[in-house]
Amino acid sequence: MIDTIYFGGGTPSILSIDDLVLIFDALRKKFMINGNAEITLEANPDDITSEKLLQWKQVGINRLSIGIQSFVEEELVWMNRAHTATESLACIDKVIEAGFTNFSIDLIYGSPLLSNESWKRNVDIVIAKNIPHISCYALTVEPSTALEKQIAQHKKLPVDPEKQAAQFLSLMDWMQQAGYDHYEISNFAKPGMHSKHNSSYWQGIHYFGFGPSAHSFDGVSRKWNIANNTLYIQSLKNNIIPFEEEKLTVTQQLNEYIMTSLRTMEGLDLGFVAQKFGAEFSSKILVASSKYEATSKIKNVTNKIILTKEGKLFADGIAADLFFD
Repeated sequence: MIDTIYFGGGTPSILSIDDLVLIFDALRKKFMINGNAEITLEANPDDITSEKLLQWKQVGINRLSIGIQSFVEEELVWMNRAHTATESLACIDKVIEAGFTNFSIDLIYGSPLLSNESWKRNVDIVIAKNIPHISCYALTVEPSTALEKQIAQHKKLPVDPEKQAAQFLSLMDWMQQAGYDHYEISNFAKPGMHSKHNSSYWQGIHYFGFGPSAHSFDGVSRKWNIANNTLYIQSLKNNIIPFEEEKLTVTQQLNEYIMTSLRTMEGLDLGFVAQKFGAEFSSKILVASSKYEATSKIKNVTNKIILTKEGKLFADGIAADLFFD
């Protein structure tokens, strides 16, 4: 039984309705889909029209994930986004008017142009419009990208990690005060509006991925399709699914659980570790994590290790320190 479907990675909102119908038909022929399945489509603000929204609902889309990034015009220009701040605001109103009650927006913090005041205004808009779900990411400069080159050439300002940390801490406070659950490091939602699809990843639930670069997971192995569109299509024409595969060792499975569980509000369940991987691993994690409890970066609640607000700033480092070789 399929409980969630997610159209993402790229710009699925440019697909025609006929394309989406073909995909749904293929899925229904192959799988049993839950009548209450969460079906999400990633969309760019400039792709959203009242007509498309109606068509998406008719074809079965019941949740949207919108790449807003910012409501500040100069930031959108700096990030080379196609949409404007006006379109960012307008698309949210269109989504609400179309009757979508379950949707999410993405915001980016920590860019050189984002002042603390502008960041507060961005978040205030989310709260004022009662947006049910928000994903927030710190701006990262990936290696070998145009942005990295421009920063190196002093054509663009560098990222300030201290400002990013301060804006993330403020974000956590504002969202808590507004009644949102901080249910995963980068995700906040009104109670009952957590993303079922994304939560499946963090809970280690099995999933299928279709299309170039898509990943699949069956609990013990991870597969990923080749990224090259032309080669992918040509392979399918030859009845070949072009993918690579990695078999996860027990240690890798445990490390993945440590990494993903620490990112969630439920935390790392030591009882689950003992049951699935062995009591000795649970005991070692408890001992290794004690130094973080002493510095108030984690708390142990009913045998679950949960990051504090300050600890969330160091989530990746704490997880890596708890990994097993």
